[in-house]
Amino acid sequence: MTQVQISDALAIIQRGAAEVLPEHELVEKLGLGRPLRIKAGFDPTAPDLHLGHTVLINKLRQFQDLGHEVIFLIGDFTGLIGDPTGKNATRTPLTRAQLMENAKTYASQVFKILDPEKTRVEYNSRWMDQLTPADFIRLAAKLTVARMLERDDFNKRFKAEQPISIHEFLYPLMQGYDSVALEADVELGGTDQKFNLLMGRELQRDAGQAPQAVLMMPILEGLDGVKKMSKSLGNYVGLNDDPGDMFGKLVNISDALMWRYYELLSLRSLEDLSDLRRDVSAGVVSPNAAKAELAREIITRFHDEDAADRASRSAGNKFKAGDIPDEMPEFTLTADDQGGVPLSVLLRETTLAASSSEARSRILQGACRIDGELMIDPQHRATAGETHVYQCGKKRFARVTVTIE
Repeated sequence: MTQVQISDALAIIQRGAAEVLPEHELVEKLGLGRPLRIKAGFDPTAPDLHLGHTVLINKLRQFQDLGHEVIFLIGDFTGLIGDPTGKNATRTPLTRAQLMENAKTYASQVFKILDPEKTRVEYNSRWMDQLTPADFIRLAAKLTVARMLERDDFNKRFKAEQPISIHEFLYPLMQGYDSVALEADVELGGTDQKFNLLMGRELQRDAGQAPQAVLMMPILEGLDGVKKMSKSLGNYVGLNDDPGDMFGKLVNISDALMWRYYELLSLRSLEDLSDLRRDVSAGVVSPNAAKAELAREIITRFHDEDAADRASRSAGNKFKAGDIPDEMPEFTLTADDQGGVPLSVLLRETTLAASSSEARSRILQGACRIDGELMIDPQHRATAGETHVYQCGKKRFARVTVTIE
């Protein structure tokens, strides 16, 4: 890769990232001229994923698009321990059967983002089950209790005299050993995983491997915009949620959180997001319309485009603009040779907008409704044989029938 290509790739990789350690090593690895092995591990402790999990998965997809090898690691062995990161008590252990049952649902969810043809799925039991008791003793000797207590979560539990099980100390070592087994070039994780991620570097160096670069992604805030997205807190959007529920949740987030979600969840290019920010700031596109577009993108990814269309039109996801009056101008328009009328043309012909360009702007601003439901698609077409009430602005209505000549 040329320096320009490396610089462009680095800009994509760093999008939304909280920290890259060390950045100069990542730059060096990008210049190796071969696909890098990009690792991210997920313990299948629950069957369903939510949008918070997709922050890492989206970043994996970006690495795929740059031509690198993505390793989606399912921690069916480490899941037996349970990641103690951020926990104030020992996790209840899951059985191997429970973990494997949960893992079955992961592929159907993650491959809505990742390209299955470019994804290497691994289970860490493949090498962990081969370790002998002597191997575990040698691995445990790599780390001291004092060093382990540097972790904030363990330190707090120790000072509060809350139990810390010995097997929990093994978790960072197991995660680090995964990097050795896979010879990972880069490992992705959340900011709360820093200790575990850096452990991989230490164990790789000790094994004579080039230490992996570490890319940490921020923890996604939930719908409240304050606490991390979590099922237990009820502030989440599940990947398997009903499309209507997804739409309703996403269009009601704050404006500030909307940009956070665009940065971390959207697959739109940096240029597109820059243009969208400019349009919202200039009033060309309303925040509500931008939220609806984000909701449509996410629903399309995890369901399909038809589901996104239905969700945006469903009764549970209407943007109410007050009562529709009984009396209003009525128009009859003739369908074109494609069996309909473009919405921008309809708004112009019924004088709800002064021109087609103004009509498109009003649609993007979230100022147009059909039968009381928000319409933000400037490509929408009115269908021949149907009559609907069109609204542009707060008080301008027209009842329009489209006929075939």
